[in-house]
Amino acid sequence: MTLFLARRLFAAALLATPLTVSAAMAPAPAFAQAAFERTASGIVVTPAAGPARRLRLEVYGPRIIRVTAVEDASFDLPPSLMVTASPSADTPFEVETKGDKVVLKTAQAAVEVSQATGAVRFLDAKGREVLAERAGSREIRPVTVEDQKGDHRFLATRQVWESPADEAFYGLGQHQQGVMNYKGKDVELAQHNIDVGIPFVVSSRNYGVLWDNNSITRFGDPRPYGMLDERLMVRDLTGRFGGLSASYFQDDKLKVQRQESQINYEFIRDQQRWPEGFKAQPGQPVQVGDMGKSGQEGVRVVWEGTIETATAGEHKFRLYSSSYAKVWVGGKLVIDRWRQNWNPWNHDFQVELPAGKPVPIKVEWIPADGYIALRHQDPLPAADQGALSFASEVGRSIDYYYVAGDNLDEVIAGYRGLTGKSVMLPRWAYGFWQSRQRYNTQAEVVDTVKEYRRLGLPIDNIVQDWFYWPENAWGSHQFDKARFPDPAKMVKDVHDLDANIIISVWPKFYPTTEHYKQLAAIGGMYTRNVEAGARDWVGPGYANGFYDPYLPAARDLYWKQIADSFKGMGFDGWWLDSVEPDMHSNLDIPERTLRMGPTAAGPGALVFNSYPLVNAEGVYQRFRAQQPDTRTYILTRSAWGGLQRTGSTLWSGDVVARWDDLREQISAGVNTNMSGLTNWTHDIGGFAVEARYSAKTMKPEDQAEWDELNLRWFQFGAFSPVFRSHGEFPLREVYNQARPGTPLYEAYARSLRTRYRLMPYIYTLAGDSWSRDGTIMRGLIMDFPADRKVRDIADQYMFGPALMVAPVHSYKARSRRVYFPAGGDWYAFDTGQRFKGGAEAKVEAPINRIPVFVRAGAILPTGPAIQHTGEKLDGPLTLLVYLGADGTFDLYEDQGLSYGYERGEFSRIPIRWDQKKGVLTLGARQGAYPGMAAQRTINVRWISGPDARAGDFDAPAQKTVQYSGQALEVRR
Repeated sequence: MTLFLARRLFAAALLATPLTVSAAMAPAPAFAQAAFERTASGIVVTPAAGPARRLRLEVYGPRIIRVTAVEDASFDLPPSLMVTASPSADTPFEVETKGDKVVLKTAQAAVEVSQATGAVRFLDAKGREVLAERAGSREIRPVTVEDQKGDHRFLATRQVWESPADEAFYGLGQHQQGVMNYKGKDVELAQHNIDVGIPFVVSSRNYGVLWDNNSITRFGDPRPYGMLDERLMVRDLTGRFGGLSASYFQDDKLKVQRQESQINYEFIRDQQRWPEGFKAQPGQPVQVGDMGKSGQEGVRVVWEGTIETATAGEHKFRLYSSSYAKVWVGGKLVIDRWRQNWNPWNHDFQVELPAGKPVPIKVEWIPADGYIALRHQDPLPAADQGALSFASEVGRSIDYYYVAGDNLDEVIAGYRGLTGKSVMLPRWAYGFWQSRQRYNTQAEVVDTVKEYRRLGLPIDNIVQDWFYWPENAWGSHQFDKARFPDPAKMVKDVHDLDANIIISVWPKFYPTTEHYKQLAAIGGMYTRNVEAGARDWVGPGYANGFYDPYLPAARDLYWKQIADSFKGMGFDGWWLDSVEPDMHSNLDIPERTLRMGPTAAGPGALVFNSYPLVNAEGVYQRFRAQQPDTRTYILTRSAWGGLQRTGSTLWSGDVVARWDDLREQISAGVNTNMSGLTNWTHDIGGFAVEARYSAKTMKPEDQAEWDELNLRWFQFGAFSPVFRSHGEFPLREVYNQARPGTPLYEAYARSLRTRYRLMPYIYTLAGDSWSRDGTIMRGLIMDFPADRKVRDIADQYMFGPALMVAPVHSYKARSRRVYFPAGGDWYAFDTGQRFKGGAEAKVEAPINRIPVFVRAGAILPTGPAIQHTGEKLDGPLTLLVYLGADGTFDLYEDQGLSYGYERGEFSRIPIRWDQKKGVLTLGARQGAYPGMAAQRTINVRWISGPDARAGDFDAPAQKTVQYSGQALEVRR
């Protein structure tokens, strides 16, 4: 088969220009006389000039407006993959004209459209501007996309909105830069193992924008970062212009030195740049199962010289690297990172550069068959810095949704109204998950759960990762009988231990399997990976391909193969791995788009980011059709807008075991939650580890650091929406990490028991995520919007409305700085120490606990000691009431396993604390569900200050009442 060449898809003019658009740069075509018409759902405007021939505004709710701009007269567009809602039929609106403007009004919002230019402006109910498109910033340009079916005409699009200097932006999915506030930042939305794009951004001004485009999209500066020599003057150590001095060492002996204009071993295609004698293994990156193996042992590369710019200001750099890499600029170390060699990623940094002055730069890399590239971006003009901008490579129109609210919870609720409710997971999903890469036998799986039960360590779930099949049968969904002689018994044994088990199912198939052949027969397989001769990392390397979930018949068959293969075994959920899709690691983007296609929905470039959504939705819908009253559970490595409607948990991918990566998971998780996807988790301890940690016997100093890193990560996991331990060696089971009876073991056990004692609180947060469109892992701005100091804090967050979590992410730290948001007092959960809001303090962080703080006025429900989430469902509750302010909490309960909650089968117990009266009111129970306990013992403790037993779940109650569903008062 002919190998097709992919063009870089975004029009050069669109990428090369800054955000400011002048008439000379982007001439606006003139059309016929401006006009508008009212429709059943909004208005259609034909502007006199501009790149959009027509604009359609549709009302999706009192404060939700869809804007669609097309280059021709037709709005005949395919259905959205992300948005499931239709225009609102019950939201009244009015249309009027004001001079040049057409104004569409609902009771809570208004939107103006210029008939001259088509520019759109959004207002609140009082006529105050909330968001406005920048004049002349709309761009719609033709692009040609090549795939195996030929050339296709699409559009590259961009829209810019004005943004005040004090505005802050959040959301956009899960990104690994440790950034909380994306104001002035550049984010590329392009699915990758560990980095997940969701094209929804929320603002501190209480609105959000959902950009409905499935292709690679850039938030912020639309220009791709270039290589160093594209916008900088680069000189080597001798001062010669044209590149840096590149020195190649073997076992610390200099072997090759040459000038190189670029640092660029970014993808497989770039490996040909290696000097003779140093070339990496072409096209065969080291992969899972080959950790530590390298064809480049003892190799080190150093680039040195100077860079110079004509434009003074903050310059942005992006180091894309794996293995060990360091960067110095101006003699200062700015980057020191490690990643597993087969999974490189970006490390962004900024440097102030003077104009016309050479600045020293040095890059040191120990490749070990890894990848590296250093890219650069000039500063934008001052007027463009910090603007709100989306730019997409491939599409059919500009299509976005403006979503406003009184607060960010309402904005996220509006987004879910468009893209789907956050389906509740089974209650057991909020218990502890034990996983590893991987359990090799049936006995290992069952024995792991048995050991947790023997030790009295709470656990709910275990995971069977990949390679349970025969070596040459990926995609067969068949067990290797030598290692898994009776999978149904394995599942039953796990269930008999009051635990659950999910299993890994990939979208990947070997051509020799019947499943591949069945899918190929209906046109449901991407074949380019096979035709290109790609081999995976298993055994001798096997040809493989991925299926096309955009083809409805392929989705049906994919599920049928799963259902038939695992029929009668009783697995409780599905781990959908590698769904970016990552068909072959370290391919360049044009080649990735070709191997992901052609899809039934068009070229791979058109739908590039949406594969994980379509794949998960196919499994969710078909599982639910077969078992309509059993909650689905899916664990997935990537996501897209709307994933929350599929019963899925996103995990942050194959991150590495380093302190920087632990820190980066905090903001990654918070921004994922603020993107509307609240069920999120991560590999506790990091998936991949440096060789020093994978040794059978570590050096004492390495063992000490590993013990602390994994424990601190575990503590963070206990206060994540989903609590899951997974990774490569060292084995991640608690009893393999620490010997029972040791302080380290007790620290792990403490985190586990804390999680389970907080289950009434955590499960209420889960219930709120569906019934009230709540968010579990909350950016501080969500609860403290008036406190400007919280906007950029990237390592603290609210875990529900009551708890503020401040993970420790530095080695040997036994204290850390914490900012306490203004508006009230705070209590240390473990000690009762009281802190004033609106101030920063140094807090204690002993190795056995994570700093957690409780808001004054909070009501924190806790439960009895349990070994799994299905135990003691009618057990006593203890309410911890933190004095200093009035407080409320509505306890949520349901059956936990069915979709009865969608039918109203759940209960609420409204709880109110009146600080002035000193009265706690337990309101009348609202609702009911099958199996609900008619009566509960409820204990009450009031926390008012330092108390050695403040965080002791078994401390004596100050009051105890019997609650039978009727309202009652408890006086302090």
